[in-house]
Amino acid sequence: MMPPSVTSRALDVLGAFDPDHRSLTLTELAKRAGLPLATAHRLIAELQKWGALDRLPGGEYVIGRRLWDLGLLAPVQSGLRQAASPFLHDLYGATLATVHLAVRDGTEVLYVDRLSGHVSVPVVSKIGSRLPMHATGVGKVLLAFAPPPVIEAVLSDLSRVTAYTLTNPARLVAQLERVRLDGYATTGDEMSLGASSIAVPVSSGTEVVAALGIVVADLRRDKPRLVSALQVAARGISRTLASAGWK
Repeated sequence: MMPPSVTSRALDVLGAFDPDHRSLTLTELAKRAGLPLATAHRLIAELQKWGALDRLPGGEYVIGRRLWDLGLLAPVQSGLRQAASPFLHDLYGATLATVHLAVRDGTEVLYVDRLSGHVSVPVVSKIGSRLPMHATGVGKVLLAFAPPPVIEAVLSDLSRVTAYTLTNPARLVAQLERVRLDGYATTGDEMSLGASSIAVPVSSGTEVVAALGIVVADLRRDKPRLVSALQVAARGISRTLASAGWK
């Protein structure tokens, strides 16, 4: 087996950061990257010089501006997020609820945009965060239209987030079939207590490329209205993507 390359070690350093670890000391970076302290120190210095990392006054390291600039060039940022932005704002204005735009990243849902609602509802997602697909409305939508190997992988590891999280594979398969038939997915207290969500697919051509969702305290009264508002917004995003030739 070949030893890890310098590139892979540098990527391990960058991969040490996540939504729960946004700033790390040299020692923490070395430990999370699985590198000797001296090696981590050398790589961090090079990454800092290039602009991939910044050092805070207290000594901790954070992701640098240059990586952010590069990230903005990714299609999910420059295409999808830009196309969806006006529709997210319209949806937020019509509902005053927390609105999400998400894509699938492997077996997780990745949140690429979010507008916070006026009503106090427990919401754990943040832009850039990844959450379990089976416990979120946007995740269930993306899972319903995911390739079979992805569905199988998720079904094999249905972790329980709250007492209401669906962890029975057969029941989840039935829910995914309903999502494909009904065109929307719902959750109730499955990701966080006191929060319900509803989401619809966003398509580019015949492919589902994202999910658009709303988080509210209770879906029982307003579900038809929210589904309608989401579907109108999703169709608008799809039209914008089509006119821009986005793939």
